Amino acid sequence: MFIERCLNYALDNKFVSMVTMQSWMFLSSFESLRNNIISNVSISSMAHVGARGFDSIGGEVVQTTSFVIRNINLNIKACYFRLVNGNSENEKESLLLEAISNRKCGWFFTASSEDFSKIPGSPIAYWVTDTILKIFNNCIFINDIGETKAGLTTGDNTIFQRYWYEVRFSLININATSLEDTFTNYKKWYPCNSGGNFRKYYGNNYTVVNWQNDGEKIRNFCDKNGRLKASPRSSQYYFKEGCTWSKISSGQFSSRYFPKGYIFDDTGQSFFTNNKYDINNAVGILCSKTSAFLLSLFSQTLSFNKGDIARIPLPHNIPNITNNTVTQIQLSKYDWDSYEISWDFRIFPLIDYDISVGALAASFAKFRTRWQSMTDDMRRLEEENNRIFIEAYSLQNELTPDVPLREITLTCNPYYRYGVDAETATEEEKAELENRLRSDTMKELISYALGCMMGRYSLDEPGLIYAEEGGKNFDPDRYKKFPADDDGIIPMLDRFYFEDDFAHRFTEFCRTVWGDETLEENLKFVADNLGPKVGEKPEETIRRWLSTKFFKDWHLKVYKNRPIYWLFSSGKHKAFEALVYLHRIGPNTIARMRSQYIGTLNKYFAGDIERLEKELPALRGAAAKKIEKELDSLRKKQIELRDFDDKLRHYEDLNITLDLDDGVRVNYGKFKDILAEVKTVTGGKND
Repeated sequence: MFIERCLNYALDNKFVSMVTMQSWMFLSSFESLRNNIISNVSISSMAHVGARGFDSIGGEVVQTTSFVIRNINLNIKACYFRLVNGNSENEKESLLLEAISNRKCGWFFTASSEDFSKIPGSPIAYWVTDTILKIFNNCIFINDIGETKAGLTTGDNTIFQRYWYEVRFSLININATSLEDTFTNYKKWYPCNSGGNFRKYYGNNYTVVNWQNDGEKIRNFCDKNGRLKASPRSSQYYFKEGCTWSKISSGQFSSRYFPKGYIFDDTGQSFFTNNKYDINNAVGILCSKTSAFLLSLFSQTLSFNKGDIARIPLPHNIPNITNNTVTQIQLSKYDWDSYEISWDFRIFPLIDYDISVGALAASFAKFRTRWQSMTDDMRRLEEENNRIFIEAYSLQNELTPDVPLREITLTCNPYYRYGVDAETATEEEKAELENRLRSDTMKELISYALGCMMGRYSLDEPGLIYAEEGGKNFDPDRYKKFPADDDGIIPMLDRFYFEDDFAHRFTEFCRTVWGDETLEENLKFVADNLGPKVGEKPEETIRRWLSTKFFKDWHLKVYKNRPIYWLFSSGKHKAFEALVYLHRIGPNTIARMRSQYIGTLNKYFAGDIERLEKELPALRGAAAKKIEKELDSLRKKQIELRDFDDKLRHYEDLNITLDLDDGVRVNYGKFKDILAEVKTVTGGKND
């Protein structure tokens, strides 16, 4: 609007100079504006600033361009300065000044507006070469082998979408093949592609959507005035095999395969091939370097819409890379399913790989070699695919097939997982990366062990064992090797008081899996990767990390602030803390916490205080100060514990019940006075 208004103000053959967002240069919604500019006026010059052009506005969202338009249609080549690689005002200014003095710098271009119309959508793609223009003059497009589709808008995702681990797993149908399947069973939740982080080939499968009875509640969801809020677009494609991508991205495009059984929303737009074309090959095409390069010509924003994807050009004789892509999808799926965030997770990899190895360090070393092999295989296949398509497009002068290690999107690849450039990393940084991967793997082991304690997993059989509601139909007989906790309440204290204490049971877990002979060695290996303090024993390091780090710094982050193990906490002195498994919280949980733990712990505190008070008169100096400090801590804990017991009694009287379909955010808030990190989980009082 402002561009057109300013052009209307300008006299004929005079100039309009502006700084605007860059979106008008590329988005399909501005195509008519671009065509008007190309047909009726002339771009004289442009400094394409991109992101971070203003130091006062950080991040990738504000991406700008500075330009001069002459209010007359002249067939001239304009000057363009591509400054998008600068990371600050000063860097971009330096790039501009260098381009003015050195036209061969690599970021100075000249282009005719007429050339823009040769590319579908007429993007202001000033940097394109004659080779690229020839591609668009002699090609087919992605939408010639299938259809790109925008998906479901629920009207309110907080009502209709959940992470899969929040709800009862028995109410999730991961095997639906048609809309009719949603009528014929009691299942309520269905997998839903909903965007996610940069990841190729497979993964980001977190979300489920309430599509019971063909989305009856969503289809009839209205605002207070009776207007329908939802938009179930493309429902005829629900549950079909396809590939998806994240509509909103940090700048990198990535496509992922999904089998039958998925719905897709508008942030997880999807592509479906026609009956003549293999979806696996399509995934390989969209994951190739050539597709990302050609897509960048008309999508330089943070958003990838179905119309942009549909315009990616293809050679008439499309190379067949199906065999490679099938392997890549399998590698990516194996990687995704190796972590408990996947509903197809079976067992912690270091246990599954070679349970006979007694030393945990040796198991990790073997599995690290396997992870590296997977990463190398994926990189080799990606570069082979790139080479094939670069040749098919004749883009040898534009692209190389090389793929940076950080773009090999396997979680087991630390360069991708932690966002580090292997090509520029120092040896010290690489070593630190390996340390971080090893440390996080030990934290994953601890989390899996907790899952076995809670009954979520079992050493006797692979996969998810129990994820229902209220502890109903929980079967203790499915946990022979390592018994599940009898009530799903695991105390997490700074010293040993209870047999089912987290730190104590983790030791027993390691003993069960790897045996007595290497127990101390294995505990030390775990502790050494948790930041031990000088003079600490391994058990002390593990206990301290569990008490201070596990919930806030690990579990919340892994489960995206929707924890499945809830931390009941007495307060800042941590007189009592316990993790409770969401799916086993029932009407007797609070009462059992009081009767089995709080009363007993209060007696322990009283006994410890009495013992220390008797020891104190005979002590002097540092020894006396140490006892006084310990007494002060115990007395504060004792007071806090009594207050916590009063709160528990209040909640016991309330007799609160959970409906897991409401999600963790709602249910966690029901116990807000006795749980830790409530604002982080619920979003605060205004949400």
